[in-house]
Amino acid sequence: MKTGSCLCGAVRYRVDGPLRSVVACHCVQCRKTSGHHVAATSAPRDRVSVDGEVTWYHASDTARRGFCATCGSSLFWDGQGDNLSIHAGTLDGETGLKLIGHIYCADKGDYYQLDEDLPQAPVRDPKLTTMVP
Repeated sequence: MKTGSCLCGAVRYRVDGPLRSVVACHCVQCRKTSGHHVAATSAPRDRVSVDGEVTWYHASDTARRGFCATCGSSLFWDGQGDNLSIHAGTLDGETGLKLIGHIYCADKGDYYQLDEDLPQAPVRDPKLTTMVP
């Protein structure tokens, strides 16, 4: 079991079960909501329980972004499929997770470089973002 929260603690969550490895997303929406790129893990939606009120912003027809209305912390990305993406920086303590690649690299900011040792996809890449049981 892993736990996490927003900065102020008004929203806390628990994940019962494994987390996917971390993937960095460089899409314009992630950059705009975080101020850089988003590093996210994920878990089956039915294995994540949330205490507190998450505010949801419908960023597109197919996805929404969850954040704390009190402190503004970005917590979740919820799109199609069975998994809920969880911003890795909101997890408590040691995670044991590793960054395994980058998606939406075609949209990345021009002010930083990517680690060339990890896979880089110009758009979404199911090989990176699909949770392996």
